[in-house]
Amino acid sequence: MTRIDDTFARLRAEGRRAFVAYVMAGDPDYDTSLEIVRGLPGAGVDIIELGLPFTDPMADGPTIQLAGQRALEAGQTLDRTLALAAALRAQDTTTPIVLMGYYNPIYSRGVPRFLQQAKDAGIDGLIVVDLPPEEDAELCLPAQAAGLNFIRLATPTTDDARLPKVLQNTSGFVYYVSITGITGSAEAQADVVAPDVARIKAATDLPVVVGFGIRTPDAARALAAVADGAVVGSAIVKLIEEGRPVAEILAHVRALADGTHAA
Repeated sequence: MTRIDDTFARLRAEGRRAFVAYVMAGDPDYDTSLEIVRGLPGAGVDIIELGLPFTDPMADGPTIQLAGQRALEAGQTLDRTLALAAALRAQDTTTPIVLMGYYNPIYSRGVPRFLQQAKDAGIDGLIVVDLPPEEDAELCLPAQAAGLNFIRLATPTTDDARLPKVLQNTSGFVYYVSITGITGSAEAQADVVAPDVARIKAATDLPVVVGFGIRTPDAARALAAVADGAVVGSAIVKLIEEGRPVAEILAHVRALADGTHAA
């Protein structure tokens, strides 16, 4: 049982959905990013999704692309991202941390070394968007052998023929991408998402969490109601881009969390 498994078990017992918040590590700078991340659990976040800055973020929309650029320009690296996770873990031993990014920085580091460093930093799971199931031997299987969940994305184009392949080595939860396209590009609709979530849940015992296109507490509540939780990223990252005070950012996160938990 990982922290992710424990969190979903606890929420299930409480009859609540999970609120997952995404922020880019090191955006707009290391110290501000750490302050925000340390404040997320107190703002009602159940799982923290920590973006690993990368120069070619093909799945991300403009808001998160710019966040990655700001972080890189401020000196954020893989080592500093792991350090940020470790700093959070030093004060919070229960909130799961999922590292989300692309394979290139991990491959460059070397998979065995990266996995050991991730474990040492308190990372609980990985979402690596450019490694399909056909490449599970690259990272997915070694990660799970090391005790890290490997979380896979399912999308509106994941049909019944493809779904078993997507699910076969997934653990922790399934991340359902509620729209076709990049992050922040459209608004998710619960009535459109519900049939696909039900189809995925019929094929797995894992929780299914919906992300992409969720911007408001009302939307978070509606989407979480048809799934096991909701992920919000771009709406939070946009506040960071605007230079809002940390307290204001965390207050907005709290509203999104309350919306999700009200589902």
